Amino acid sequence: MKRYVELAEMLAAQIEAGMLPVGARLPSVRHLTSQHGVGQSTVFRAYHLLEARGLIEAHARSGYYVAAAARAKVRPAGRAAAAAAPQIEIDATDFAFSVLDTHRHPGIVPLGSASPSPTLFPLQRLAKSLAHATRLLDPWSTVHATARGEEHLRRQLAQRYLGMGIPQPLEEIVVTNGAMEALNLCLMAVTSPGDFIAIESPCFHGVLQAVERLGLRAIEIPVDPQTGLDLVALENALQRHPIRVCWFMTNFHHPTGHTMSRARKAAMVALLVKHQVPLIEDDVYGELHFNKARPFPAKAFDDHGLVMHCSSLSKTLCPGYRLGWTAAGRFADKVRKLKSMMSVATSVPIQAGIADYLQHGGFDRHLKKLRASLHAQLKAMEKAIARCLPSSVQYHRPAGGYFLWLRLPAHVDAMRVHTLALEHGISVTPGAVFASTGRYRNYLRINFGHPWTPRFENALEILGELLAAEEVGFGLYGYLLRRDGGERTYSMWPRFADELSAAPDYAS
Repeated sequence: MKRYVELAEMLAAQIEAGMLPVGARLPSVRHLTSQHGVGQSTVFRAYHLLEARGLIEAHARSGYYVAAAARAKVRPAGRAAAAAAPQIEIDATDFAFSVLDTHRHPGIVPLGSASPSPTLFPLQRLAKSLAHATRLLDPWSTVHATARGEEHLRRQLAQRYLGMGIPQPLEEIVVTNGAMEALNLCLMAVTSPGDFIAIESPCFHGVLQAVERLGLRAIEIPVDPQTGLDLVALENALQRHPIRVCWFMTNFHHPTGHTMSRARKAAMVALLVKHQVPLIEDDVYGELHFNKARPFPAKAFDDHGLVMHCSSLSKTLCPGYRLGWTAAGRFADKVRKLKSMMSVATSVPIQAGIADYLQHGGFDRHLKKLRASLHAQLKAMEKAIARCLPSSVQYHRPAGGYFLWLRLPAHVDAMRVHTLALEHGISVTPGAVFASTGRYRNYLRINFGHPWTPRFENALEILGELLAAEEVGFGLYGYLLRRDGGERTYSMWPRFADELSAAPDYAS
C-alpha cells in the first residue's frame, strides 16, 4: 500500500472510531511529516484523498478539520475512546510555514520563493566594503553599540531620504536586524494585546504572524490589483473601530504588485491624520521600480510624524546581512527602547560595511542594473505565461518588484496546484497564505526575480499543464500531455493509474 494511502486509512479509522470528532482539527502537515517520517507531499496527498471521501475539509490558514459529512460514518464510541481523543493545537501560522518551507529545498525551481536570485547582487564588492570598514573599525564601537544604530550608516540612509525629497532627522532613524524587526518594533510601540489593527487583504504573511503573536485583532482592508487599497473601506473601518495603527505596503504591494498613486497616498495620510492613527509603511520593494523615478512612499506626505517608514537592503543588496531600518517619526524613542530590550543593537561590522558600500560602492549603479534585470525577467515570464498557461489565468502587470499575482478560475484550488507542482520539483505560493480567512484559494503568487533559463521555461510549461488539467477537472489524477495547434490532449496521469481505486470520485 502506498504511504499516503496508508496514512489516509489510519486517519480515516480514527475519524470513524470517533477519536477525531466532527469539527476537530487534524494534526498539522509539519507534525505528521515529523511523526511519521514522510514528506509533505505524502501528507498533502493523504489529506486530499480524505477530502475526496468527504471525511475532512480544508480551512484556509487554519488547517484541516473533520467534515460534517463524516458524521454518518462515525461509529458510536465509548468513554474510553472519547477520552483518548488527542487535544491538537495548531498555530495559525503552521499553514504558511508548511508552504514556505518547501521553497528552500535544493533542486526546487523557486517560482514560489520570496527573494530574487542572489546572483543579481554585488556580493564581492560588498565583501570588499565589509573588509575595508572592519579594518578601520574603532574597537570601542563594538562594545558601545547603540540601539539607534551607527551614525555613519544613519547619515547615509538620511541622504537617501533627502534624495526622495524627504528631510529625515538622524534621531528618528533606528537601524534593525532586517525589515521584519523594524516592522514588529513599530507595531509593538503603538499597540497592546487586544487592540485593533488595520491590515491589507491580501497581505504579506508576516503581518498575520505578527498580529497573532501580539494578540491583536485585525480589520482587513481590501486591496485590488488594479485599483489598490480601498480608501472608502479604510475610512469606514476608522469610523467603526478603535483602530490603533495601520500596516500597509504602498509601493509594489506584496502580493498584488499594485502601487498607490501620489494622490491616493496623500489622501490616505490625510485620513489617518484626521483620526490620529499611525501608519507602519512597509516599503521594502520601493527601489525596484521599472519606471524612471522611484515612487514616493507615504512618508513623503507626513508632516505630523505619524508614518513609521520601514525598509531594508534584503530585496536590493544583501538578504543574508539582515540590515533594515525605520524612520519612526514621533515614535522613534519608543522603537529605540524596544530595540534595546529585544536585541540590544544591530551588528556593528555589518553596519560599517553597508555604510562604506552606500558611500563608495556604487549602490545606485547596482540598482539601475538590478532593475533592468528584473524588468527583462518580467518580460520573459510574461511571454512564457502567454505561451504556456491557460488563457483563463489573469494578472495585472506590476511596475516594479518581482512578483506576479495570478488569478485562476474560481473552481481551481491553488493549494492543490502547489502540491502537484512540488511533485515536479516546482514551488509556487498559494494565495491562501496571504489572508486570515478562506479567500484567495484560486490565486497563486509566482516570482520572476531569477534569471530566465530553460529550467524556468520548462517549469512554466509544466505549471501550465497542471493548471489546464485542474481547469477541466482531472484534479490530482489528470494530466495534460500535449498541446498541438491550440488543441489539448489529456490522459490519466500514469503515475497514479494504480491508485484510482482509492479515489471514489474516479472509481468505475
